[in-house]
Amino acid sequence: MHYQAAADHSWGYYTPAVRHSVMTDPLERVVRLASGSAVVIFSISSCCMCHAVKRLFCGMGVNPTVYELDQDPRGKEIERALMRLLGNSPAVPVVFIGGKLVGAMDRVMASHINGTLVPLLKEAGALWL
Repeated sequence: MHYQAAADHSWGYYTPAVRHSVMTDPLERVVRLASGSAVVIFSISSCCMCHAVKRLFCGMGVNPTVYELDQDPRGKEIERALMRLLGNSPAVPVVFIGGKLVGAMDRVMASHINGTLVPLLKEAGALWL
């Protein structure tokens, strides 16, 4: 897993900081971050459901990029943007595959159970077998 703060700082390896306007809309920021890797998880480090979804992907051999919102000074803004995207669902965990919103834990688990998750991962280049 690649752990990153949503502020574009890397926790596991060096990535150059990208300069962005201070006035960046949080929803635009979510879209930009979600498009950066094949699988992106927005998480809170103390959330048990976030831990479960991260373990699911790692157990499948997928290496997601994880943004821990509680470790980002602007994490609350991103969390509110995610809540707007999801409607009434909790803001985390939220999973994007291939830059497309899959949804919260319930959607991810439903996709896994009905067999549509693996094809999505293969299409995004996150899973090769």
